[in-house]
Parts: sequence; structure tokens; C-alpha cells
Amino acid sequence: MQPLLNYDFPGSFYPTSSPLITANWKASSGQKWTVPVGGRVGKIVRFDKLLVNLQASAYYNVERPNNAPRWSLRLQAQLTFPK
Repeated sequence: MQPLLNYDFPGSFYPTSSPLITANWKASSGQKWTVPVGGRVGKIVRFDKLLVNLQASAYYNVERPNNAPRWSLRLQAQLTFPK
């Protein structure tokens, strides 16, 4: 399951949250679910004719198997080529 919340502010800035909730049905009791809570912020910036979507995200796993990480952090730069 992947719920999605997003809002676009003026100036190409946006906060969003899209945690990926997973379950391993073959795992033992108490080890099945990974449930992250958190979000991402992003901004689209222009370098001459090139648009770049810059993002930073952080999610804390409130429910997780023993071997899963507590946090997930990501920085991303995405090049976009509009027509």
C-alpha cells in the first residue's frame, strides 16, 4: 500500500509524503510489517534551459522487522527535459 499526499506551492516548492508500507506474509509474528512515517520536500529549479527537480526525504519506520533500518534518508536530483 502506498498512500500519497502532495501540495504544490507557488515558486515550484512542494512537500509530499508517499510512504511504502510493506508486509512479508512468510515472516514470523511481529516481523511482518514495515510502516514508515515521514515526508519529502522538493523544489524545481531552472539552470538556463534545464529544469532540475531537487528533493530530500526522511522516513522513520514506526513498525519494522528486527533487521530493518530505523530511518530511510534520500537526496535526489532529477533532470527534466520539457518539450
